[in-house]
Amino acid sequence: MTTTAAPKIYAPEEYLALEVASEIRSEFHNGEIVPMTGGTPAHNKIASALNALLWFGLRGKPYSVFVTDQRLLIPEGNLYTYPDVMVIGNPVQLQPGRKDTVIDPILIAEVLSDSTEGYDRGDKFAAYRTIPTFQEYLLINQHKAHVEHYVKQAEHQWLFTEYDGREAKLCLTTIALEVALAELYENVEF
Repeated sequence: MTTTAAPKIYAPEEYLALEVASEIRSEFHNGEIVPMTGGTPAHNKIASALNALLWFGLRGKPYSVFVTDQRLLIPEGNLYTYPDVMVIGNPVQLQPGRKDTVIDPILIAEVLSDSTEGYDRGDKFAAYRTIPTFQEYLLINQHKAHVEHYVKQAEHQWLFTEYDGREAKLCLTTIALEVALAELYENVEF
């Protein structure tokens, strides 16, 4: 009879100490440390393009844009994660006692990977919805020009819109910015 050892449970402080010293990024899921997998070239091109489009589109406005390596704390889910792209209103609020962990995104975008798509749509989105400042969510397909867009309308009420094809234009309502899918998917081959 073979038994599998239960996964080690870490305190948030242990995770943060290990994460700061680590060369690879890991998420923290209620006591468990989960290593993050690497992305594909298409994934990275799309996340980089969105970062650039947001950065240029929001210049001079009271927002900061973060990409991939910025840790986010979701207190209600006891979760630390690294969204692909986040927009945060200025001044950026940090986890008390930390200089490397944000807590108040208004917009989060995830480029869907085969291995994380279910999580990004399900439990991760549910956790994001517990953040009081969170208003807008993008799920970006890396295999075709397709974006799913959720905008908070009221507590427990989100408006869903789909955008298909490179000719579509996505209107980010929370930050008043239009993003052309042709620019988002520029140089991405399917």
